[in-house]
Amino acid sequence: MESFKVGQTVVRRDVHRTGRVWSEHALRVVADTSEALVAACSPGAETRWPALYVKTRDDDDRSVRTEAFDAMATGVWELADAVWQETELLLWKPPAAWFSVNAFYTSAGLRNWYVNFEHPTSRATDGFDTFDLTVDLVVAPDLSSWEWKDEDEYAHVRRLGIVTDTEHQAVDAARDQALAMLTERSGPFADATAWTSWRWNPAWPAPRLPRPAAAGERVAPTGG
Repeated sequence: MESFKVGQTVVRRDVHRTGRVWSEHALRVVADTSEALVAACSPGAETRWPALYVKTRDDDDRSVRTEAFDAMATGVWELADAVWQETELLLWKPPAAWFSVNAFYTSAGLRNWYVNFEHPTSRATDGFDTFDLTVDLVVAPDLSSWEWKDEDEYAHVRRLGIVTDTEHQAVDAARDQALAMLTERSGPFADATAWTSWRWNPAWPAPRLPRPAAAGERVAPTGG
């Protein structure tokens, strides 16, 4: 499959093993090489999230996320149109890796790095499919410290069977790989200065999903 072009809109999809879409996120391509796809979005980018995730933000009640995972286990959920807000996002995703490295920016600059553990990518003509495996690694902007995030939710999805034993083994290996990248300053961490100074290209409109978002958009959860 041909490489994506710089500036092209692509869609990142989380796809459940049943084939059902769990989420969609419109991004613009910054670079696409054999090493990794680099893509970005700004506030206003179109997304679709499980309706219960959107309710989590509306109600400021994180416990609703547990309900969302329970729904995932049943294979029945509804998606809600939403928009990305508050942060600019720069994403680095090697095709075979069980994680992506993300950087989140506010008006003050780089807020934090965020390693998202997820399936390797499957390319499509309009983007790529993966599947978020819940646990994350949050890294300080200067790479001086890090902490694991959502270990409780990861344990819950393990109990529900959403993350299989095979996937769990892959996540464990990916944790070691991500920590080694931090220690060795490899991958995007090798050029942390350039990543720190990156900002969204103001000539690019916020990316949109392939079909127009429905009326009455909701606000999407922010990353990180």
